[in-house]
Amino acid sequence: MSFSIADLFSHQFDRKFDLHEQHLNNQMVRVLRTIGYDRNYIKANGQYLYDEDNQEYLDLLSGFGVFAVGRNHPTVVSALQETLTSELPNLVQMDVSLLSGLLAERILETTPENLTKMFFCNSGTESVEAAIKFSRYVTKREKVVFCDHGYHGLTLGSLSLNGEPIFREGFGPLLPGCQSIPFNDLEALEKALSNNDVAAFIVEPVQGKGVNVPDDHYLPEVQRLCQKYGTLFVADEVQTGLGRTGKFWAIDHWEVQPDMICMAKALSGGFVPVGAVAMTEKIMDTVFNRMDRAVVHGSTFSKNNMAMAAGLATLHVIQEEKLVENSAKIGEDIISSINAMTSQYEFLKEARGKGMMIAIEFQSPKSLSLKAAWTMLETANKGLFCQMITIPLFKEHRILSQVAGHGMNVVKLLPPLNLTEKDRDWIVNSFDATIADTHKVPGSIWDLGKNLASHALKNKKKS
Repeated sequence: MSFSIADLFSHQFDRKFDLHEQHLNNQMVRVLRTIGYDRNYIKANGQYLYDEDNQEYLDLLSGFGVFAVGRNHPTVVSALQETLTSELPNLVQMDVSLLSGLLAERILETTPENLTKMFFCNSGTESVEAAIKFSRYVTKREKVVFCDHGYHGLTLGSLSLNGEPIFREGFGPLLPGCQSIPFNDLEALEKALSNNDVAAFIVEPVQGKGVNVPDDHYLPEVQRLCQKYGTLFVADEVQTGLGRTGKFWAIDHWEVQPDMICMAKALSGGFVPVGAVAMTEKIMDTVFNRMDRAVVHGSTFSKNNMAMAAGLATLHVIQEEKLVENSAKIGEDIISSINAMTSQYEFLKEARGKGMMIAIEFQSPKSLSLKAAWTMLETANKGLFCQMITIPLFKEHRILSQVAGHGMNVVKLLPPLNLTEKDRDWIVNSFDATIADTHKVPGSIWDLGKNLASHALKNKKKS
C-alpha cells in the first residue's frame, strides 16, 4: 500500500482540531474557537490562504514572519525538490558542506563589512543562544543586557532575555547575570554598561512586541557606548531582517555595524527551519581558536542541505523580485493611509513601523459614550479593544492579523513582502470599515465587545 501525504490531508483535514484537543495544546484550540479563527485551510499560495469553501484570506501574519516571499513560492519549492532528488551528500559531519559555504557567502554580501563569518543553527532562539555563549567567551564577562518588551526566544538562555513577563513566569530560575533596561533609553544603557562587566547588549532594531521604533540617534549611540565599555553589540534581526523593514537589515536604516546579527524566520522561505549568526572574524576565531575546540558549539541538523538550499533560493527570490523595495513602498502606503484616518476616528491613535512591520495603535477616546465603552473593555482585560478590530477583520473582511502583545491596544501586521497595490487597498479599506464600526455605540461590533469582556472576566475569576 502506497503512502501519500496528499491523501492523508484530503481525507483527514476535518479532524485537525479534535486531534489537537486530544494530543497537543488544547488551550490553543479553545482560543481559536472562542475568537472564531477555527477555519480549515486547504491551500496556500503567496500572500493568500484558502478555506474548504475556497474563500480567499489575506495573510498578514506570514507565519510570524517566515513567509516573507509568500507561501509555497515556486522557486523555493523547485530548489527543495531538486535537493531531495539529487542524492547529494548531506550531514556527513566529518566534512564541510558546499551549500552552507555558498549560503554564508551570499548572506555576508548583504551585511556590514565588519561581519565576515557565519554560524548556522536551526532557529531564531538558537541564534540568540549562540550569541550569548559567544559573547561570554570572547569578553570573559557574564552579564548580558536586554530591553523591556524585547522578544528573543523561549529556550532558557533567550528566555532570560525576554522582556515580556508572561513568557518568563514560572520557568525560573533563569540565566544569571541578565539585566533589563528600557528600550530607546541611552542613559539607562550607559548606566548598565559603565562597570565594564557586560558581555553583550542584545537588542531588536525595531521591537516586535508593539513594533516600537527607536529614535534615529539611538542605535548609532548604542554602537558607540558598546565600543566605549568593551561590550559586544548584538542586533537581533530574527524578525526584522531580510527586507521586513524596507531595508535588507533593519540596522541599515541607521548605518550601524553591530558585532553580531542574529537571523532566522524569513531565511528559510518558510519551509525548513534555519537560523544563523553573522559575526566578526575576531569573535569566530576566539571561540573556535584551536583544533580541539572545532566542535565546542554546534547543532546536528544546522547545515543540512534542505535548509541551506531553502536559504539560497529565498535570497534569490528577494533580490529578483525586488521584495525589499516593495516592502518599503507598500508598507509606507499602508502606514500613511491609516494615519490619514486619525482625524476621523477617536479610537485610532497612530500607525507606525518600517516597511511591512506595522503597528496600528488605539487609544481611549474623548467622547463620553465611546469612553464608557472603552473603559468597560479595559476593565475586563487591558488590550481587549484590539480583539474588536482583529476578529471582524477576519470574519467580515477575511484578513488574518494579530494583537501585537499582551496588554497592548496595538494590532500588528507582518505580511509577506510581495503584497500588491490591490492587497494594500484591501487592507486600508477593511481597517477603515472596521474602525468606523467601533464608533457606533451601541452596535453589533459592541455586542462582540460585551461577549469578549464577559469571557475575560470569567477567566479572571478562574485564575
